[in-house]
Amino acid sequence: MNRPQSFFHLHLISDATGETLLAAGRAASAQYKDARAVEHIYPLIRTERQLQAVLDEIDAEPGIVLYTVVDETLARTLDERCAAMGLPCVSVLEPVLTVFQSYLGAPAGRRVGAQHALDADYFRRIDALNFTMDHDDGQLPADIEEADIVLVGISRTSKTPTSIYLANRGIKTANVPIVPGVPVPEALSQAKKPLIVGLVASAERISQVRHHRILGATADFDAGAYTDRAHIVQELTYARQICTRNGWPMIDVSRRSIEETAAAILALRGRSR
Repeated sequence: MNRPQSFFHLHLISDATGETLLAAGRAASAQYKDARAVEHIYPLIRTERQLQAVLDEIDAEPGIVLYTVVDETLARTLDERCAAMGLPCVSVLEPVLTVFQSYLGAPAGRRVGAQHALDADYFRRIDALNFTMDHDDGQLPADIEEADIVLVGISRTSKTPTSIYLANRGIKTANVPIVPGVPVPEALSQAKKPLIVGLVASAERISQVRHHRILGATADFDAGAYTDRAHIVQELTYARQICTRNGWPMIDVSRRSIEETAAAILALRGRSR
């Protein structure tokens, strides 16, 4: 029997953007299907005054407190106040820093927002994102050789979101749609540098996704053929034939999240190297 869903407050306090903290909090709360987190996110908390305002909100709506604050004075204040309120309070970063310090034999520099420095890696990711957006859905095929990875597949096999996820990792990713009866760009068939990966899925899954995407279609759009499973099977067969003919590996994304698909692609990239 299904249990009724409950709600709890999750306070996320960071001295930077809070992205790391938010990912950790959501990863943990996702393990509890019957409890839903009401997220309170407080980024760029770097002064006692800012922290006091956050503590007042926590006092008004008590819950679990997670934080990434490298300033030891602020962290201690947060720990002590939450203890006084009887609330669980955990530094997400501190256990990791302790391991690093133990292994490296030196304390952390405690630089606020150090992971967001405008270094070469940052600009590499920005460059990858620009490239990926410019080469979405088969655009600019002539310079596809500049890509690190090219994703191919029929409509609604998660090519675009997977491309963007990879670009956020600094990987220039293009994606090219496969349409029955339409040959793939010649530049793609002749590409030597990029890893080309075919994304496929079950006809049932693609039909389900397409059903939710037909709103707003043009007047001459054939919604019946677009969502028909028999027609989708033909599209998938055509896509598989192209991938097999060119020796491109394929990944079934039917039951994979974007993150899992990206991880599988990166594993293929590592082996190809």
